[in-house]
Amino acid sequence: MGKITGFMEYERLEEGYKPVPERLKHYKEFVIGLTAEQARVQAARCMDCGTPFCNSGCPVNNIIPDFNDLVFQNDWKNAITVLHSTNNFPEFTGRICPAPCEAACTLNVNDDAVGIKSLEHAIIDRAWAEGWVQPQPPRHKTGKKVAVVGSGPAGMAAAQQLARVGHDVTVFEKNDRVGGLLRYGIPDFKMEKSHIDRRVAQMQAEGVTFRTGVMVGALPKDSKVTNWAKETVSPEQLQKEFDAVLLTGGSEQSRDLPVSGRDLDGVHFAMEFLPQQNKVNAGDKLIGQLRADGKHVIVIGGGDTGSDCVGTSNRHGAASVTQFEVMPQPPEEENKPLVWPYWPMKLRTSSSHEEGCTREFAISTKAFTGEKGKVTGLTTVHTEFKDGKLVEIPGTEKHYQADLVLLAMGFVNPVATVLDAFGVDKDARGNAKASTEFNGGYSTNVPKVFAAGDMRRGQSLVVWAIREGRQAARSVDEFLMGFSDLPR
Repeated sequence: MGKITGFMEYERLEEGYKPVPERLKHYKEFVIGLTAEQARVQAARCMDCGTPFCNSGCPVNNIIPDFNDLVFQNDWKNAITVLHSTNNFPEFTGRICPAPCEAACTLNVNDDAVGIKSLEHAIIDRAWAEGWVQPQPPRHKTGKKVAVVGSGPAGMAAAQQLARVGHDVTVFEKNDRVGGLLRYGIPDFKMEKSHIDRRVAQMQAEGVTFRTGVMVGALPKDSKVTNWAKETVSPEQLQKEFDAVLLTGGSEQSRDLPVSGRDLDGVHFAMEFLPQQNKVNAGDKLIGQLRADGKHVIVIGGGDTGSDCVGTSNRHGAASVTQFEVMPQPPEEENKPLVWPYWPMKLRTSSSHEEGCTREFAISTKAFTGEKGKVTGLTTVHTEFKDGKLVEIPGTEKHYQADLVLLAMGFVNPVATVLDAFGVDKDARGNAKASTEFNGGYSTNVPKVFAAGDMRRGQSLVVWAIREGRQAARSVDEFLMGFSDLPR
């Protein structure tokens, strides 16, 4: 490495945030990235550890020590080349990835991990600023046509890889803009959508065709999945017109809470709430937008989606925001000798929590209460683990005031109608059944139909979606050509 003793000389420096009162006034990103010199110092903390567990901790297997060293050497152009060799969209992961690579960092055993995510963020932002990110059109066309259903990170990664080896790729997206859950599931204050738009422009220059507002198959009439499709295409059409079809839709079927009062007005899925604000931010006019202005908001679910609801509600001007988590509060610090290099269970406080939120742990919602058809509150009970099961604690019932309740308890599976329309076999969780083995990897039981990302593995991280999209692209290429030069 560039500075062997750097990890002993320099402390970890976190990226900064703009002040809470300032950032609550808008929906733009507020992270203050590292300067070039700060990034160089942070890169110097990377150890010459021999076995870089960060590489395997990262789902796309980023070559982390190499780009750290290149940043230290001020060779930023080669740093982005190394980063792009494994990750099509580091501007996405550098903003919203939880950084399992840092949990696996060897320095994290008894010190603060190298700030890998902040370095990735710095590298890609500089690459865009310097004009180093350019279209990479293929040298030769294969004459093969591939349909990619879903334009989230898995679909975008697969489409870009396939286009670069010469296939004619068409991406079908049911919503009105490209990006999938990147576009309508992640608030703009975490990732502005201009990052998606410039990648779309790059991919179009590489030969990818995007068709938005097109639903493949049909949603059930009672579905609450966001859908702005204006056109429907049948699976039979795709199978007839294309040499291969890759299904990369998101896991959008939200986990429900079937308790008394669930049908009251004011109880909504998070994915009814979040996409609307993103559309408004994009300049769309919505009638009857779900808003939290002046309301007492309860967010049920302690994960990232729940945190996004907290941040959005605070920007609306909610009177109060409370977040429920059914599991007990995790420890503030993990037991590193026990869990390293794996992802640890510990208390995580997001920037949205810091903006204003009461967090309740080990709490379960028993019923919603209301007046004249509108929710006014909910009844809860505390929980504990007993004999390996989560049970209610008698005598701990409590009533909370609520004008808006947002269900953010995760997603159970992709929209089943897409898989059913193609006749794709599903696993026990309702995901597409497709092996990841490289000989025929990501292929389903339906000839020339493949599946990757959340569609195959269920709700997961953006970085996992990119990995699966890249690997599925290789399998599709191999299926079409008999071999593939795409990376594994």
